[in-house]
Amino acid sequence: MRTILIANPKGGSGKTTIATNLAGYFATRGKHVVLSDTDRQHSALSWLSRRPEKLPLIHGMDGRGKHKDSLSADWTIIDSPAGLRGEKLSNAVKLADWIIVPIQPSAFDIGATEEFLEVLREEKAVRKEKTFVAVIGMRIDSRTRSAATLQAYLAKSGFPVMGNIRDAQIYALAAEQGISLFDIRPSQVSRDLQQWAPLLHWIVNADRDTKVNENAE
Repeated sequence: MRTILIANPKGGSGKTTIATNLAGYFATRGKHVVLSDTDRQHSALSWLSRRPEKLPLIHGMDGRGKHKDSLSADWTIIDSPAGLRGEKLSNAVKLADWIIVPIQPSAFDIGATEEFLEVLREEKAVRKEKTFVAVIGMRIDSRTRSAATLQAYLAKSGFPVMGNIRDAQIYALAAEQGISLFDIRPSQVSRDLQQWAPLLHWIVNADRDTKVNENAE
């Protein structure tokens, strides 16, 4: 089982958007996927409750404990709560193979994320490269000054930057229907699919490298 943690201490940063769309991506590729929602608002599980039965199955978990479905999962995606810190953060980091930190282009988001990334940098699993961390810009309008400010910050963050997810109505519409970008006909969302390519490439290649190392041991 591979585990991806979506984390940022600030609420409304785009964690659930990343979590639900990653779950949808792996499900459409025939993988056994568990979506673990540890946020008290349970937005990810609410999305899952609206998911049409005809689409590839995603198993839901409320994060209060292990679920039998998670034990046999190919991928577990964890949508974490705002304010994740201290021992709870350390425990979550130990469980994760990847941590994705979404960040929006505002001074408040950048400030909160900067401190969070410093904490992540000191986590043992991250220092020993057992857990990989990447950042990604969310709800970006490339024409704005705030977007340029965010890009400048991300470039010096010290972590891989997985590009930007644009501010597009398709995400709100998909969330209302319980579907992911990857459940939609590719020709209708080609521009958005391109923006996900760097993140998916990073995850899949890191997974391949990890398996090679495990087989060599």
